[in-house]
Amino acid sequence: MTTSADMTMSAGGPLSTGGPLPTGATGSSGTPAAAGPVGPAGVAGAPAGGVLSMAGRGGDTPAPEDHQYAPQWLELRESADADARAVDLLDPLRIRLANLPGRATGLTVHDLGCGTGSMGRWLAPRLDGAQRWVLHDQDPNLLRLAVARAPRAAADGSPVTVTTRRGDIGRLTAADLDGASLVTASALLDVLTREEIEALAAACAGAGVPALLTLSVVGRVDLVPAHPMDAEIAEAFNAHQRASDLLGPDAITTACEAFAQRGATVRVNPSPWQLDTRHTALTEEWLRGWVGAACEQRPELTERAEAYLRDRLAANAAGELRVVVHHSDLLALPRPTGGAS
Repeated sequence: MTTSADMTMSAGGPLSTGGPLPTGATGSSGTPAAAGPVGPAGVAGAPAGGVLSMAGRGGDTPAPEDHQYAPQWLELRESADADARAVDLLDPLRIRLANLPGRATGLTVHDLGCGTGSMGRWLAPRLDGAQRWVLHDQDPNLLRLAVARAPRAAADGSPVTVTTRRGDIGRLTAADLDGASLVTASALLDVLTREEIEALAAACAGAGVPALLTLSVVGRVDLVPAHPMDAEIAEAFNAHQRASDLLGPDAITTACEAFAQRGATVRVNPSPWQLDTRHTALTEEWLRGWVGAACEQRPELTERAEAYLRDRLAANAAGELRVVVHHSDLLALPRPTGGAS
């Protein structure tokens, strides 16, 4: 795994909206992940940028070398992510961390596919004690943003410091986690393959490190008011998420099995996005990505989906649409080895 020095830069601007249905790579929650060519039946490609999570290979995870993911999208979704994460998993995590050997020297947290660092901004202020965060991503621009916006203090005022590692988390090993106290990720699992999840579980088990892996899509979306095409779009989107051997909505089950088979105690809690009138910009971008991915998977939907999207966008703009995008958070607590610090 290659490494890079700490970096800083200012945050990007707002995410642009508007335009026709996007196609191309999507993030786990269904957002456009990268610019693409004109899609089926004349549907134009997505605007440049997107996410490695909503994350297909998107914002919160390392992107393929031929895709770039937009920090603007990650900014747009951050508050919904923060509201959704399962805080009930934090108490058992805190208990485990408090009992780690060498706890007095502080925590070392590895954040995989960190994107702009939203997981650290959410979690570091909720944990006591000095913390050293190691941010992993393939995109140097996202790493710069993550460092610039990193939290500076823990819950009890202890210092929080940040370093970065640029590399492919699909090749993570127990040796890469030597000395780690915790592994975290956000909107990552559903954009991994079975082999990558198995490798992640093996690395955590080998290092004896707990893992808090949040916001994995589970393949269910509720929209109010309902529409006759909702289920058809959702089914096509879920199929799109499983392309190229990615697990999509099957990832959380696979991860539970992988960690449990290696002796970990696994807890799973729901962490749904609750999108309402506070999230109209996010809902608009999510709708475009969700419907666009469905049309890429099933081009024959395109004509009807264009009308569906117009109706949904109009309802969202009028404050009449509510959306629940279901996710799950996973906490894996390995058998104590006495070696973590």
